[in-house]
Amino acid sequence: MKVAVILPCYNEELTIGKVIDDFRKELPEATIYVYDNNSKDRTMEVAKQHGAIVKKEFRQGKGNVVCSMFRDIEADIYVMADGDDTYPAEFVHNLIEPIKTGEADMVIGDRHTNGTYSKENKRAFHNFGNHFVKSLINKLFKASLSDIMSGYRVFNRKFVKNMPVLSTGFEIETEMSIHALDKNFLIKEIPIEYRDRPEGSYSKLNTFSDGIKVLKTVFWLFKDFKPLVFFTFVALCLFIVGLIVGVPVILEFIDAHYIKKVPSAILSGSLMILSTLSLSCGFILDTIVKQHKQNYAMFLNRYEG
Repeated sequence: MKVAVILPCYNEELTIGKVIDDFRKELPEATIYVYDNNSKDRTMEVAKQHGAIVKKEFRQGKGNVVCSMFRDIEADIYVMADGDDTYPAEFVHNLIEPIKTGEADMVIGDRHTNGTYSKENKRAFHNFGNHFVKSLINKLFKASLSDIMSGYRVFNRKFVKNMPVLSTGFEIETEMSIHALDKNFLIKEIPIEYRDRPEGSYSKLNTFSDGIKVLKTVFWLFKDFKPLVFFTFVALCLFIVGLIVGVPVILEFIDAHYIKKVPSAILSGSLMILSTLSLSCGFILDTIVKQHKQNYAMFLNRYEG
């Protein structure tokens, strides 16, 4: 099987050389690709010196890099990691094995099960955000994943070539997890160790802005993948508010056979109409989504990797 190690990079001059050497030691038969995302340091030069195939992605954002990697690179097994030396290369054999045996289409390097992520990562809000997003997605998709946002993953060709990458930034891992859950791909998690960046290297993640992007991604993907649940919730909220506004109007009419609170009556009626429309949209979109899933399943059946 042809193995490709794909490393998206942005200003990783200090670490990328070691990451390339570590993966070459573990996978001497693999081809190592480094996609530079407009780095302002010597990332490209160092990567070339260490023997990687270096390409440049001019569209800023990790999602854009992953999109180009998935479309450009031809392989049977794809190993994706970061260029910051936070994911130990020695775990790659454990991650590849389920792909080779057909047990999984995507294998996730789970940073949380053995507790090393919470110990090594000094940013408390990152830990909180990871657990919050994980709990939310697991609840929405009735899953039991431990690490939704890990950047250490291994894929087979079928997953890579049939993954529509829509995210442009660091929310790409969340999108891949949701896509795999929704399209019923086989997912397996393998516990790994996580280590913080070495001294002198700094993270490009912004806890709040990137956290908001991830939550927005979850919100919109929830709407797209689970429209009936989403619009039923919206309809229920509108119905409750309309009921709260409308009950005094109904009681007034029962008591006096006359309505003085005309604005409240209009508002309540409008909210009830919007609630009905929201529920109708949910049913219509749910039918469309189910049809899309059927078409996607038929496409996968015809796919030849």
